[in-house]
Amino acid sequence: MVKVVVVGGGWAGCSAAISAAKAGADVTLFERTDMLLGTGLVGGIMRNNGRFTATEEAIAMGASEMFDAVDETARHKNLDFPGHKHATLYDVAKIEPAVRKRLLDAGVKLHFKARFTDVKMDGEKVVAVTANNVGTVEADVFVDATGTAGPQGNCTKYGNGCAMCVLRCPSFGPRVSLAGKAGVSEIMGKKADGSIGAMSGSCKLHKDSLAENIQEELNTKGVAVVPIPAELRKKGVLEKKACQQYALKEFAENVILLDTGHAKLMTPFYPIETLRQIPGFENARFEDPYAGGVGNSMRYMAMSPRTNDLKVLGVDNVFCGGEKAGLLVGHTEAIVTGSLAGYNAVLYACGKDLVTIPTDLAIGDAIDFVGKQMKTEDGMKLKYTFSGSVYFKRMEEIGLYSMDVDAIKAKVEKAGLTGIYNKKVVESASNVAK
Repeated sequence: MVKVVVVGGGWAGCSAAISAAKAGADVTLFERTDMLLGTGLVGGIMRNNGRFTATEEAIAMGASEMFDAVDETARHKNLDFPGHKHATLYDVAKIEPAVRKRLLDAGVKLHFKARFTDVKMDGEKVVAVTANNVGTVEADVFVDATGTAGPQGNCTKYGNGCAMCVLRCPSFGPRVSLAGKAGVSEIMGKKADGSIGAMSGSCKLHKDSLAENIQEELNTKGVAVVPIPAELRKKGVLEKKACQQYALKEFAENVILLDTGHAKLMTPFYPIETLRQIPGFENARFEDPYAGGVGNSMRYMAMSPRTNDLKVLGVDNVFCGGEKAGLLVGHTEAIVTGSLAGYNAVLYACGKDLVTIPTDLAIGDAIDFVGKQMKTEDGMKLKYTFSGSVYFKRMEEIGLYSMDVDAIKAKVEKAGLTGIYNKKVVESASNVAK
């Protein structure tokens, strides 16, 4: 039996674990905290703009489980808000149990409060990993989905300090990178001005702390756009965001809220004393991060160099997904890279050829394009997402953006990838590469 260990239970790690398990591997997942999904616990936006295309590509390839969980817990579907169309908003209070059930149904062994701490190496090969409350576990191949946010020292050095975000470093310990522990020289992203890192792109407000008319608009329409008096508008903050798809004029001149159970505030942070001067926000209270008036988490602090099949360079048997795989922003981006990393991990363990998704599919093009851009000075200052900014413009320009599900399925079929994630890879223990 091929043994795979996934370190990190965010969207990428969960997706990697599912695809590896479906491929026939014995899969163990270490999650540092007491819940899966990481920033997905407070995210909530799916299928907006080009993410629709990437989602349908992934589903056609057989990676439907995470998107099924999103649809099952959706509060609003086919929603438009400034700069974005046909979005799905999932309920942040219901998504984690829905995802956890899918992993358990797939046979994934879940370990919580299992903070990764170290690796055991044999030359350039990882042979075992150690985690709190679990001990040392051996495996044939590993997936690094530890993310790039935090820890507290980075949020203090490059941001505004610990803002008490959902990653909860003070409670469960800071992120530790598997690839980094294996000796890989990791990469730090930059803001547009060349400074290190990027600030998470939104906060959550307690919905009941808002004026009743705003609550009603959120509950019925899913979105509320509230003009900001000119004297209260912040300047220069949107440029700090990791989520550049929301760095638009409309987001500077209005408070834009989305209903994900909480009221998702589409800005990195807003000083509470200023926010409460905006009509309707007199009693506003932050839910994530709890010190959201001060700042937010710093991200893109530890990306792995990798090939387009998501194998990490510099170590023999480690794959990566999500933000570890580069300057990709968002849940959909994490799901599609995690799925590929988990599947290729099993192929590698079995000594079979790895899959590279072709560039005539949005997923393949994004992986390839971001990898190339990260080798340039200007490219390192940008963030890439299917939902807006630089990469969505590219999708539109080269004809990768589509809302035609049948056409998307046909492209996946032409690439020979239809249902690939539903196919068993492991035939017998003798297939495991020695």
